[in-house]
Amino acid sequence: MVDPVVAKRIRVVGFDVDGVMTDAGVYIGSADERPVELKRFDIQDNVGLKLLKGAGIRVVVVSGRSSPATTLRAAELEIDDLVQDDSARKLGPFQDLLAKHGVGMDEAAFVGDDLPDLPVLRRVALPVAVANAVPEVAAVCHYTTRARGGHGAVREFCEALLRARGEWEAMVERYLVEREGEPSHAG
Repeated sequence: MVDPVVAKRIRVVGFDVDGVMTDAGVYIGSADERPVELKRFDIQDNVGLKLLKGAGIRVVVVSGRSSPATTLRAAELEIDDLVQDDSARKLGPFQDLLAKHGVGMDEAAFVGDDLPDLPVLRRVALPVAVANAVPEVAAVCHYTTRARGGHGAVREFCEALLRARGEWEAMVERYLVEREGEPSHAG
């Protein structure tokens, strides 16, 4: 369970990509003699991220490798900030994003799964591991999802955070009202 006191302080949630937003698989091939990389993302994460953003929480993605697939997914999800650093150095870029938005580490959560995530996870107010996280990551996290990365872990955490803040039901209702639209008058 996410601590409600901590949850209410969170203004930014950072997510790793490979192993958190994806199942950690990367499909590499070529098309028209150009390299192509594909990743599998869980579509149900979309709604969780939308609800998080609707609650006024900034969503950022910090990945330890550059990938056109990640860039496309971040654009599709309207992610607030995306950092892809092939050196897998995440702490500095994450701190820069927080400073840019006037947010401290004590107002941030981060969801990770592997060793490159540890420098960030050790410093944020709410460190989160996905079910498939390596033991070193799981050991420092205050919340661990039941779902594996790429299999609804992002959605699960978004819901857990919003429930701990007491905002889940209201955000779901708002989301549904926005999607009701005007009834069709087609005959």
